[in-house]
Parts: sequence; structure tokens; C-alpha cells
Amino acid sequence: MGSVVFDYDSAPERYRLGTAVARAHSTASLYAEVATRLVSLGARRILDVGCADGPLRSELLAGPLVVGLDAAAAMVCAHPAPAVRADAARLPFVDASFDAVTALNVLYHLADPRLALREARRVLRSGGTLLASAIARDDSPEFARFWRRPGTSFDAEEAPSLVGEVFGCVAVHRWDAPLVTLPDAAAVRDYLLGRQAPPDAAARAAEELRPPVQVTKRGALVIAAVTRA
Repeated sequence: MGSVVFDYDSAPERYRLGTAVARAHSTASLYAEVATRLVSLGARRILDVGCADGPLRSELLAGPLVVGLDAAAAMVCAHPAPAVRADAARLPFVDASFDAVTALNVLYHLADPRLALREARRVLRSGGTLLASAIARDDSPEFARFWRRPGTSFDAEEAPSLVGEVFGCVAVHRWDAPLVTLPDAAAVRDYLLGRQAPPDAAARAAEELRPPVQVTKRGALVIAAVTRA
């Protein structure tokens, strides 16, 4: 399992580059899908763990209260209030205080994601819902000869079983489709840099691949509900 570089405070521009490429060149949005699910659930109080600068919040401009939580000060400062800087494994909230908890492409930062999952379960009310997403180890296979994303503690392959250990029954929604089209060499380079690929690998891919490059996105959204006696 490779190490994950947590650079959201030291190099927030890297994260923002990645999100800008995704917004510009993706045909589907995970945040929009999750927002739709939250609305259909009738969630009024939502905790967004690993909120970054608010991509989920921007999809939920009216209605529910979205509380952002992130370990990076730069992300918390950029997120609309309310937002708090805290550890996902030690949530600063009382039991049963949220209708939904989201953890979108974030739990791989933890050595043991089950710590954060237990905390998410604690702060969810009975009947509340967790929505956690994960990237697959073989995501973006078009770039495999230039760079491979290292395996992490919470990849799409293991995410359902890890969530199931804490919550019991889970529903899993997977994707495996060409959801990103990179129109030129600069977009290829920026896509890889945003994913923490080494600059030399990003430069080689940008030079050798002929655009437009269709990128296959693979991952999973795991959904679980809290049931208490």
C-alpha cells in the first residue's frame, strides 16, 4: 500500500487544479449525484467529512444545513460557514446530531478508516445515512504506463466491506465508464498533477498521448443506514 501525501495546506493549488480539470472536462459529477440522494432522503442536517472547499455544499445551496469538516485549514477557510477543522476519527459533535454524513473520496487519508466510520455512525441519528465514496485502484487505466495510483486504506475494492464492518448492511453503486475527456496536452498534464502524479510522469503522458484522451473513471459509492434498538 502506497503512502498518501496530505498536501491540502502546503499546496492547496494542487487540489484546486484537480477539481478545475474535473469540472471542465467531466460528463458526470459525484457531488451532484450525492446531493440528489441527500435531497431524496430528506436530510436536513448534513456533516460533510473531508469537505474541502465546498463542492458538495455548492450543490446544496438551499434547504439543508451542511456542516463542513476538514483536517486542512486551507480547505476549512475556503468552505462556506459553518465549517470546522477537526479529525475525522474524533468528531467534535454529540451523538445522533446529523441526518446524514458524507465522506467523499476522503477516507483513504486515514490509516484505519474504521475509526472515522465509527465516529460517523455515532453522530448519525437512528435512521440516518452514511454516503462514502472511494476511487478504484485501477481508475484511469489509460495512464497506467506512465503512472499508477498507489493502493490506499480505502479503495473502492474494499470500501463496502469496511463500511459493512461498522454499519452492517450496505448498498453499493459502482461506476466504470469514460466520464472524462481531456481535450489537449495541458489538460492531460493537469489531470495527472491534480491526482498527485510526479511531474515527469505527467509531462511524458502529455507529450505522448494524442488528444482528446477519454479517461475511464472507476469507483464506488457506499451507502449505509443506522439502525438502533
